Amino acid sequence: MTNKTNILVTNDDGIHAEGLFALAKALAKVGNIHIVAPDRARSACGHSITLHKPLRLNKVRLPDGTHAFSTNGTPSDCVTLGVFDAVKTKIDLVVSGINWGPNLGWDLTYSGTVSAAMEATIMGIPAIAVSVASYEEDVSYDVAAEFSAYLAGVLLSHQLPPDTLLNVNVPNLPADQISGIEVTTQGRRRYSGKIDKRLDPMGRAYYWLGGDSAIDELEEGTDVKAVADDKISVTPVHLDLTGYPALDELRSWGIAGFKAE
Repeated sequence: MTNKTNILVTNDDGIHAEGLFALAKALAKVGNIHIVAPDRARSACGHSITLHKPLRLNKVRLPDGTHAFSTNGTPSDCVTLGVFDAVKTKIDLVVSGINWGPNLGWDLTYSGTVSAAMEATIMGIPAIAVSVASYEEDVSYDVAAEFSAYLAGVLLSHQLPPDTLLNVNVPNLPADQISGIEVTTQGRRRYSGKIDKRLDPMGRAYYWLGGDSAIDELEEGTDVKAVADDKISVTPVHLDLTGYPALDELRSWGIAGFKAE
């Protein structure tokens, strides 16, 4: 490993997030760090990109003196801006995180953290998304940061299959309480959705979208089960969302026989 490795770091919790600082510090042992992150929290924005307004890049200095860029865009925008403008050299790896809160199971469809890694994967750049699986106020990023640096080193020495990223979830536990590391499949995680409808002073309705705690199906071999068992979960995620088992079923419906009149 040489210090010529260039790593782009981003997140969806914003440029001032503690998890971003911890990740960048740990990855600095692996290569040259370049940070482009949203100027505010953009959690649960999914794989949105900004097409309806101009994007800005602003130079900022982090508390430890590190130079970085913030932008009014989304995590996916951060990757695009970093690769095509902010970083004046070829990016070898993108690491997104460390997210405050889990990105397990079907959370991936909402996650800005994972979507940033997806954007890098679309560009052909190896990518990792990292989260600490807790919303507690006293989240520790130490283990997640250390494991991220380790995994980055491994990934730079190996080649991921095409169109694949790694989604990592780390329990919010001290290192001596982590019970292992497991390569997992994506599990099933649902939220019981809820709309809180209120009225403003003019009598017009407005809404807060929310939900109850996640409902997990703890199947062996899945990310949700691994984290529930105090293990670090590493899930390979493929960009191809095709439901292959349904192809023959759909073909049997005769859809292809439609003719417009």
